[in-house]
Amino acid sequence: MITVNKINDTTFEVTVEERTTTVHKVTVPQQYYEKLTGNKVSPEVLVGKSFEFLLEREPNTSILRGFELSVISRYFPEYERTIKNMIL
Repeated sequence: MITVNKINDTTFEVTVEERTTTVHKVTVPQQYYEKLTGNKVSPEVLVGKSFEFLLEREPNTSILRGFELSVISRYFPEYERTIKNMIL
């Protein structure tokens, strides 16, 4: 289960409840959010879907505890293309 809580306009706390519960702090710069979503979904939806993407590829215990959302594409080059299809 993925829970996304907004801390401020660009920062979110994500709790992933699986075998082991993990908490992550994610920053989403406005420009990157607009690039990926075209403002068609909320930042919370983008973050939640991004964690779905990550959890399909690695366990929650392997996900960084704090990161900027764009970092995902460094580890998974298909992220931006895939996330756009997931949310739009």
